[in-house]
Amino acid sequence: MPTTERVFQIFKELNQIPRPSHHEERVADYLCQFAERLKLDYKRDKQNCVVISKPATPGHKGAEPIVLLNHMDMVCVGMAEPLSDPIDAYVENGWMKARGTSLGADNGIGLSMALAVLEDDSIQHPALEVMTTTNEEDGMSGAANLSEDFLKGRKVINLDSEDYDTITTGAAGACLQFHRIPLQRKPAPGGKRRWYRIRFEGGLGGHSGVDINKGRCSAVVPAWAILATIYNEYDFDVASIKIGEANASIASSAEIILTIPSGEGAEFVKQQQEMMNEWLREEYGNSDPNMHCTIEKCEAQETVINPEALEALLTCLEQIPQGVVKMSETMKDTVETSNNVGRILTENDHIFVSTHTRSFIDSEMEALSKDIANTFKANGATTELVMSAPAWQEDQHSAFLKLTSDTFQDVLGWRPRMVAMHFVLEAGFFVQHYPGIQMASIGPRIVEPHSTSERVELKTIDDIWAVLIEMLKRLSA
Repeated sequence: MPTTERVFQIFKELNQIPRPSHHEERVADYLCQFAERLKLDYKRDKQNCVVISKPATPGHKGAEPIVLLNHMDMVCVGMAEPLSDPIDAYVENGWMKARGTSLGADNGIGLSMALAVLEDDSIQHPALEVMTTTNEEDGMSGAANLSEDFLKGRKVINLDSEDYDTITTGAAGACLQFHRIPLQRKPAPGGKRRWYRIRFEGGLGGHSGVDINKGRCSAVVPAWAILATIYNEYDFDVASIKIGEANASIASSAEIILTIPSGEGAEFVKQQQEMMNEWLREEYGNSDPNMHCTIEKCEAQETVINPEALEALLTCLEQIPQGVVKMSETMKDTVETSNNVGRILTENDHIFVSTHTRSFIDSEMEALSKDIANTFKANGATTELVMSAPAWQEDQHSAFLKLTSDTFQDVLGWRPRMVAMHFVLEAGFFVQHYPGIQMASIGPRIVEPHSTSERVELKTIDDIWAVLIEMLKRLSA
């Protein structure tokens, strides 16, 4: 059987190409050049989605075509310059990790597997379409805008699952919204004042879907808490707010720069820092123990934001839900509906806030998203609907899923669970675009995606590769 050596080589090549969402041109070029080198047909659309076609192994042209689905973008966490900062991957104790950044195993490993299949003529398979979409992590515009004739296959092996011992058979719908609260900048107040930088750091962060029920501390929460606490106690002005790393992540850090009259400085630092750290220990000591608060003097800023904008932000954050909203009554230990505030940034003329709402019930997702938008509207903000992806649920008794499950049993000696996951997959859009499509989502064990702790277990890559090769063989019969 072919080994995973080439999979790792391709993954290393991919990690030399910056690929944050909305900037996938170079990796799309790489995919097209990959196809040209192998003399395979390919198509590339205006969204930079790429599909590469490979004919069936000789003698198996009568088998139904199979689609191998992945996305080419990644969530770039820990990178000051995502378009140029490298990914320094290394192996430790059977896991691949990255130094100081996200790894890109989501979904770079699955994409590397699909490309390795295209390259290896010893693998038996039906006609293949290796489909790679763009902007999966921040709006799914690639999948949403696919043309009806872009894809021919109606059976899809999606290699974007992160739970090694499962077949993902359903995914929550998701609604990503950008809210903008108008602000006016004014000269910083004069007189004797002290400037402080408040930081919340050390949080685990993580995926705003699969990790939303793990009790992690979104930095949005303590940042709101400290601002709300001092709102009526101090004469202060805020110069800037920067919270969160990505729209699809739980915020692991926050930074607020503000100024207060100099006579209140020592009391402010001591009281607020001690109070916040004590509260963080009480609330998150077990689930997110390294999140902490520091308050330090910093350089003076030239401008501050108007208090009305700050008040509007605090009101919105107080009124909208964050974290788990409802657990499922039909799926044990599964989050049904949630909302996550991913990023908050003070810009020149507005405060930017992103919210990511998820639910297995499309009507509940739509209702909650509308309520959130109305909350911001009531406080003078505008809302942009960036993405609304439908929920997806596969028939767990289908012959396709049975073949997938049987292959795990025969190759690895155990049968995977079939579960619906509280993250959004592109499957909902594919079901809309391509009637009759069936999908099984599998993948290696990826832990802490969308964070600097992202890692993938090497043995599980070998195992999923073996399952994939055997599935293609069986599907070609």
